[in-house]
Amino acid sequence: MPITQIYIDQEVADHPLVAAIRSRRPVPAVVVSGAREVFEAVSADDDPVQKGKEVLFLTRNRGPFIRKCPGTRHYRCCDYMILHVGTFCTMDCAYCILQSYFHPPVLQYFVNHDDMHRELDRHFEQKTFRRIGTGEFTDSMIWEYWTDLSRVLVPRFARQTHSVLELKTKTTAVDALKHLDHRRKTIAAWSVNTETVIRQNERGTAALTARLRAAADCASWGYPVAFHFDPMVVYDGCEDAYEKVVEQIFQHVSPENIVWISIGSFRFMPALKPTIQQRFPDSTLVYGEFVPGIDEKMRYFKPLRIRLYRRIYDALRRIAPEVTVYFCMEDDEVWQKSFGFTPAEKGGLPWMLDESAIQHCNLTT
Repeated sequence: MPITQIYIDQEVADHPLVAAIRSRRPVPAVVVSGAREVFEAVSADDDPVQKGKEVLFLTRNRGPFIRKCPGTRHYRCCDYMILHVGTFCTMDCAYCILQSYFHPPVLQYFVNHDDMHRELDRHFEQKTFRRIGTGEFTDSMIWEYWTDLSRVLVPRFARQTHSVLELKTKTTAVDALKHLDHRRKTIAAWSVNTETVIRQNERGTAALTARLRAAADCASWGYPVAFHFDPMVVYDGCEDAYEKVVEQIFQHVSPENIVWISIGSFRFMPALKPTIQQRFPDSTLVYGEFVPGIDEKMRYFKPLRIRLYRRIYDALRRIAPEVTVYFCMEDDEVWQKSFGFTPAEKGGLPWMLDESAIQHCNLTT
């Protein structure tokens, strides 16, 4: 979706990154006294979520750039770290938690990269192994249209030996990655889903085949790659459809190039339901067989999740038995009944993913 207005926080009005971003596209810009003015302008629209995707607020990150993923103690978490470069997304997925996570949701980009680099310096000096991603509160690659972020971060991670950067996306905006010195310290990752889910619930995203072609390109440039089946949606014929997605992945990318594949089903806070109903009236997403989880999110009835998980896991094991597969936010019962083991039996989920990253990304232990 095109950005029609840029707001600039007066604190960063003279920042060189602001000038660089404005030089990319001829979009009207106005300096504001702070976030409140932007939030008020977005909130006044009939569809604040949509409006928030059409404006870009250039400001500074007033908190830490590197932070822990906001998992939950009730389910197995992977100890992922977030590099908080911005918020929200120009694409429009019905299930996106960011629609209700931010109030209102606004597309923000943080330009105080000097602070970001100081945090990265401190982190790299510790020589502590970490998996770090930029795709938790935004899509990692939507910023390629406006910034040189990947050209900054990929070589930055290439110069150290203990951390890996994951860039997760639903786009095909990977051209800038082709000639970068990455030294396999950056993982190019894609969220994947069935064509039915993409068509009905992922407005403005790349088609599945386009995502997989982009993944194949990155693999040919030497990047390790990853895939995330999340959120999986239960519907008539979904098991066959998701198995087809598995087959399509390996028609494009060799198993040896895949660091990990995650699996997770659609879950949502009850407050998100009316937003989905209002903004996606033709979507059947929220009308499945859901029950409250122990994290207060609505989740598919556990036997439904397990049946779908087992089918997809069996397909993955049949085609690529050595690829690391893991759950995002599931309990030990689901692990055991779907995969036949629990993370503790493999040394713990963080250890499983660390070992796979070490194997694929030329990291020092």
